[in-house]
Amino acid sequence: MSENAILRAGPSRVVAPVPIVSAAAQTQPHRVNIAASHVDVFYAAKQAIVDVSIDIGEHQVTAFIGPSGCGKSTFLRCLNRMNDTIPICRVTGRIAIDGEDIYDPGMDPVQLRARVGMVFQKPNPFPKAIYENVAYGPRIHGMIGNRAEADEIVERSLRAAALWDEVKDRLDEPGTSLSGGQQQRLCIARAIAVSPEVILMDEPCSALDPIATARIEELIDELRQNYTIIIVTHSMQQAARVSQRTAFFHLGVLVEAGDTETIFTNPRDGRTQDYITGRFG
Repeated sequence: MSENAILRAGPSRVVAPVPIVSAAAQTQPHRVNIAASHVDVFYAAKQAIVDVSIDIGEHQVTAFIGPSGCGKSTFLRCLNRMNDTIPICRVTGRIAIDGEDIYDPGMDPVQLRARVGMVFQKPNPFPKAIYENVAYGPRIHGMIGNRAEADEIVERSLRAAALWDEVKDRLDEPGTSLSGGQQQRLCIARAIAVSPEVILMDEPCSALDPIATARIEELIDELRQNYTIIIVTHSMQQAARVSQRTAFFHLGVLVEAGDTETIFTNPRDGRTQDYITGRFG
């Protein structure tokens, strides 16, 4: 299959795929929201990430692609210090959000994770009501003073996640009672509720059917108007549909990053070409 065919292709589905934005639109300058410089990640003596440097633009979707075990999810977790929860993990180099080093000793990881929310591969709603799933984060971060404020945040977040109309009459039901696609949108609403700058998504559609996947992809395109979004995906078609920039990882190395259309149609590195044409991975 040619690169152009890969770029246009999508999984079998009953709705049209999200179109690729034009190259001209992709190359418009965006303010750098996240700047990573010479980042290395070690699990004990094993190095998982090797000297990664990348700038991530504000209000864009950046897709991390590459074969399994290439380091893309490990690097994603560096961006909100989720790797801090792994005792043998060590991160060196510098990652800054709006110029602020997130690994500075004075940085509170809890506050950082409010600024940089995360949506995981498998939907993981809390064992609470739909309402409480969304209100929980703002409440523990001191963003809610009364019930009216909680109501407003819950409704705004569920609307932003395109879920309000489906659940507004059953907010007291468990979040786990929703379908898989609805649960993933609930998790997105939960991330949005604390007013983050950045949303990280680690293969958010891998457990969903094609229709639910299409809805999440449409939602990602809407959310990038207000948030910087970074998505890890194994689907090159999904990366082509939803992202403006793509970064290709291989064996812990960031091989290249650039405009999505350029990466898929005219990559600089032969390894990228081999991956997107199916020669390995």
